[in-house]
Amino acid sequence: MEKFHSCVSPAGKFIYGIHKPCFEVDNFRESKIVESLGCLADGSPINNQDNYPDGTVKVAEADWIFEIPNPLTFRGATFINKKWADAACGNSEQIRIKRRPGFSLSAIFRKEGVSGELIQKLPDELLLAIATGSSDPEDLQVLAELSACFQKDSNGNPAGLCYRQQGGRVAAEIKNHLLFEAAANNPNLPDEYKKVMVLRPGVQGKSEIVGEYQQDETGIYEYMRKNSYIPGGHYAANMSEKAVRYSIGDLSFADIRGLRHLYYQRTYTRLARLLGIALPEGQRRLEEAELETLRQQIQDKITQKPALGATLWGWNFGFDYAPTGYRLHASHQQIHQQYAMIPERIEAYSGSLNSPEGSIPSYGCGDLVARVIDQYQMIYQADFFTDYRKAIFANQRMDERCGKPSSLIVWQDERVILFVPKAQTSQWELQIMTIPDQHGRLVGNIAEADAAVRKSLDTAILYAQKALYERGAEMVTSIEYPKRLNNASQAQPLIYCLLPRLPESPGAFSEAQHRYINGHYPEDFAEVCRQALKKQGY
Repeated sequence: MEKFHSCVSPAGKFIYGIHKPCFEVDNFRESKIVESLGCLADGSPINNQDNYPDGTVKVAEADWIFEIPNPLTFRGATFINKKWADAACGNSEQIRIKRRPGFSLSAIFRKEGVSGELIQKLPDELLLAIATGSSDPEDLQVLAELSACFQKDSNGNPAGLCYRQQGGRVAAEIKNHLLFEAAANNPNLPDEYKKVMVLRPGVQGKSEIVGEYQQDETGIYEYMRKNSYIPGGHYAANMSEKAVRYSIGDLSFADIRGLRHLYYQRTYTRLARLLGIALPEGQRRLEEAELETLRQQIQDKITQKPALGATLWGWNFGFDYAPTGYRLHASHQQIHQQYAMIPERIEAYSGSLNSPEGSIPSYGCGDLVARVIDQYQMIYQADFFTDYRKAIFANQRMDERCGKPSSLIVWQDERVILFVPKAQTSQWELQIMTIPDQHGRLVGNIAEADAAVRKSLDTAILYAQKALYERGAEMVTSIEYPKRLNNASQAQPLIYCLLPRLPESPGAFSEAQHRYINGHYPEDFAEVCRQALKKQGY
């Protein structure tokens, strides 16, 4: 078995395999049931004769398949069908998700002379399909009214939800939870309904607002989720009811800076508390200069406390339900990001709740990257990311088309690169990675990121989302691979992965085995992303 299964080589170039299948298959079938499948327009019959070959089946030349080990060994391998990728080369429209045209059930009813009251008699599955697919505010207002009980103002507009006492607590009168969620998360629902159903502080629960970013057209709340699926709680930076952002097309650089500012501020202030560093006075948002001063103080003291753990950041953008009730993305549509800190170690138990047996390391996905670096160094006596960067910047196409674009880089400055990984784990995956500065300094987590690096990261995240949005992506999962906060090594960069969900790629046994199927060359995807940014003026 190969000791290090990655496409990155010490020669500073990508190495991958090409399957060129040629084989024979023994035929053990005993019966033959030839039947008609139908006919052509001229009446010529079509049958299934081809499904019943006689004797051994000989495959002289099946489709060629590129097998590209992921640069990061824990992420499996990507398989590109050459025939599919050749068809997509130079055909940018093949690398696109067509936006749903939307519809208006109310307009259809009026055209056909059907009473609008019929919608109230439709089964839940159809109501859910209308709630997620309709582009008519009138449809969505009707569905919202079906899903919950509203308090109205003197003009008949929604002023709030109706509440009732339930099991010793106050709960909103929601009659159909799935329909309520689907309607509330449709961008075409009138804003006054969005605000009272999902955006107004408190409507989603009693999570405390412990930070905010209000500036010009941008408004963001920082919620604390104390009883979280992330041990120790997490924070959520949500666009507020004053800045409704259901689409990446509406997202501005000021918005992304605000969302990320709250992440930096929360992380730096928590670290400062742990290190005994005084915070600026007052219950207020910290200015950019104050953040940077605090970060520098943290860097001066960070080695004094050896167990600071790591950061955790993620962004699930986009929402959808299947009519069957299957949720297609773990999010709500209003743009928001989540973040937390994870401890270095946790107490270990075995068959007991109260008698610890030492401790175990707390899981952090950035640790997987650190292991790749260590393994590569041990096997090749070389630095993994030095060789990886060389391979990215010297990338060559896999199809020998000399006249076609060969770069994997979508956008870059002197601090970060936004690029297409040679082996995409989502068919449209993009990554952001910090690169060494002129002094060889490499940022591995946000505690090491000065104001300039933070701005570059924020810009790259926005550009990545904008590029994917222009190609039609509506659901994108984004994650951060950070270095541990106490890790002083300069070998590990900070990495972000953006993983779009594609309509016909829900994830199945191949992906569960870390085998990722693709139908385009990564260089061609990088080119369409560059063109997507150019088209939007970036």
